[in-house]
Amino acid sequence: MGDRSPGGLLAFGFSKWAKGDAAEVLRGIIGRMMNKPLLEGPGPPESAPSPPEQRVSQLIPFVHVEDVERSIGFYYQLGFIVASIYKYRGTPVWAELQSEGAELMVSTDGDSIDPARQGVLFYLYSSDLAALRQQLLASGVDVGEIEGGGPGPKQEMRLIDPDGYVLMVAQIEPPETG
Repeated sequence: MGDRSPGGLLAFGFSKWAKGDAAEVLRGIIGRMMNKPLLEGPGPPESAPSPPEQRVSQLIPFVHVEDVERSIGFYYQLGFIVASIYKYRGTPVWAELQSEGAELMVSTDGDSIDPARQGVLFYLYSSDLAALRQQLLASGVDVGEIEGGGPGPKQEMRLIDPDGYVLMVAQIEPPETG
């Protein structure tokens, strides 16, 4: 076998499989797997290509909500303020929310939202997760317990916004000293 690229290995495996030598293919796959650690990371990749010259510089989630005003009120409890708003006949139909480096845009067309179809999870960070949780509870927000967040941050909590979007809020780890 000459081509050891992933595509070449795959083609080699499929050709062997097609010839009925599944045992050899499985031995090869298992042999390669046994040389790899069971879990790795989180951490930077061993290598990454340089990004192209022209690229995006910012990503802002833009989500559909049932009621923009209700979403503004909910996200305010997490520290977001309205940076920009668009109203139709006096009713907010779009808003850009900001909290330090975090941004979110919300918009509505008046239709209801199906929480089971919200296919995105928001991951947020807090410098004092326990204090944020107490603040949310005092405001009447239903928020989960602080739990282990491995393999990433050591602590995180879960809450759901009024439209069914899941928010995971993690404790920002203090920088290591020494």
